[in-house]
Amino acid sequence: MRLMWKSVDKMRCFRKRSMFPFLGFLITFLLFFNLYMDDGYVLEAEKRQLGETLMHSANSERYVHTFRDLSNFSGTINVTYRYLAGIPLPRKKYLTIGLSSVKRKKGNYLLETIKSIFDQSSYEELKEIVVVVHLADFDLVWCENLVQEITRKFAHHIIAGRLLVIHTPEEYYPSLDGLKRNYNDPEDRVRFRSKQNIDYAFLLNFCTNLSHFYMMLEDDVRCSRNFLTALKKVITSREGSYWVMLEFSKLGYIGKLYHSKDLPRLAHFLLMFYQEMPCDWLLIHFRGLLAQKDVIRFKPSLFQHMGYYSSYKGAENKLKDDDFEEDSIDIPDNPPAGLYTNINVFENYDATKAYSSIVDEYFWGKPPCTGDFFVIIFNKSTKISRIKIVTGTEDRQNDILHHGALEVGQKSVETKQGRQCTSYITLGEFKGGNIEVNNVDHKIGFDIECVRIVVTASQKEWLIIRTISLWTTQPVSQLRK
Repeated sequence: MRLMWKSVDKMRCFRKRSMFPFLGFLITFLLFFNLYMDDGYVLEAEKRQLGETLMHSANSERYVHTFRDLSNFSGTINVTYRYLAGIPLPRKKYLTIGLSSVKRKKGNYLLETIKSIFDQSSYEELKEIVVVVHLADFDLVWCENLVQEITRKFAHHIIAGRLLVIHTPEEYYPSLDGLKRNYNDPEDRVRFRSKQNIDYAFLLNFCTNLSHFYMMLEDDVRCSRNFLTALKKVITSREGSYWVMLEFSKLGYIGKLYHSKDLPRLAHFLLMFYQEMPCDWLLIHFRGLLAQKDVIRFKPSLFQHMGYYSSYKGAENKLKDDDFEEDSIDIPDNPPAGLYTNINVFENYDATKAYSSIVDEYFWGKPPCTGDFFVIIFNKSTKISRIKIVTGTEDRQNDILHHGALEVGQKSVETKQGRQCTSYITLGEFKGGNIEVNNVDHKIGFDIECVRIVVTASQKEWLIIRTISLWTTQPVSQLRK
């Protein structure tokens, strides 16, 4: 009973302390609402919803969601979330970005991370994202102070429904005492990583119905410019293939992408094994249990770790992703296509892997002969602006195409060997194993149906086609309609 009254008293105090900041926040909301109603930041549908919400803002039920309400699976977890800032809009977005943050002994990078997400996104991209910040510290004064900073700096994003800040009360957490001492970790380390698993589980469940996809980030991350556009290209290129987790950083649980429909299962999984191992290890097991055997990681990385001090004891953490690129807009479109070759394939290094942007995937074939080919046949004819093909790898620099030509074709027909183009034009010759052609759409007078690599002289060396990169003159999403 003492524990129960202590918990109730703590929440009563929290409500008392939060009353004046809440009223101040509400006034700020109304001011910014009037200021931005005529601004492009707020879409027409969102304006109507926001107006209705603010008219009823005095109703505290608007600021509380039960876990049951936000999930569509049979298991029940009796958790109540508190909105500290922002209100979800009824329209599903394309992507939710989830951040969980606790008080650090040294440094705080959360505001920089939120700023990077918004600053590195275009206006069109901002329409399709929602950022959810879970302030997961039990220090309620810290949460209150931080949410005031967030609302001051990002008021217009909160009003537009692009930024939410939530908190899960301490009493809903399972016991963090007497945990398993796996891997000989000290007790405080076990407590830290176990609580972190629960923090993420509660965040994942909250985000289940907000969007079609979910991106997991840490609270000390810098984003690549136009990262959402790059993400959409990759997601589009994976249509028709099975995946559970796509990775856009090689560090920890930064840049891990999921289907939102999988979030309830992942949340249950983290809660079930919260004291067994760190979160990033559990994510690997979850992916494997859902039958994605291999890592699917893309290059360049879209997110970079920027924190110098860890959230655990303020220890130094200098980890950096050397595959990160500040500008991701140059990622190729690679419209959907079939790939065929008559070159003898080595093991499982098949033709499709040359068309993929996944790290360490490439085509590898036995020595080609004059006249051998490697052809890409698009599902739909398209305008191509740029083509870049790279052969060989750093550790197999002689497995390049020594003599070859690049061709583009049209007038595809069905044959016994499958669909083929009947007319080709040569764009150029390979030099040093590589070729890049710009302004392709200005050099030819037709929409392209096929891209073909032709071997013009036999070679003794094997052939690696590391990457085939194609850029279109229109968004790849339009090509799939």
